Amino acid sequence: MTLLSFLVLIPALMTLSAETPTQEGVVRRVVIRDEVILKIPIRPRLTRPVEWRERKGPKCIDTQAIAGALLSGPSSIDFVMRDRRRFRAVMDNDCPALDYYGRFYFQLTDNRICAKREMIRSRVGGSCRIERFRALVPKPDL
Repeated sequence: MTLLSFLVLIPALMTLSAETPTQEGVVRRVVIRDEVILKIPIRPRLTRPVEWRERKGPKCIDTQAIAGALLSGPSSIDFVMRDRRRFRAVMDNDCPALDYYGRFYFQLTDNRICAKREMIRSRVGGSCRIERFRALVPKPDL
């Protein structure tokens, strides 16, 4: 029941409670109950970020198997594969072009990205050679 509907009912309630001479000793009672429901959403449990351990990786990775890539530092890029594996491409030195622009591309001769062969190129003109690939394995929770 809202406050507005309660205010509309007050005159009707007043006439009910007024005593008439023929109804002596009759007590009328009006009970108004209101219910308030609070819905509080439960937030999902926060998970800790996954920590990765580097292992020896392949010499080349297939470009058709890459699902995405992200910058993981000034001299490394993480490749996420379609089968949920991760590989880190480690550059031969810091790659300032990646830090500045954050996007890159390859000029490939085949459908593979190979260490010590491919160069990562930035849209601003810089390039860095891939020194090696490292396989990333999640650290076990202790």
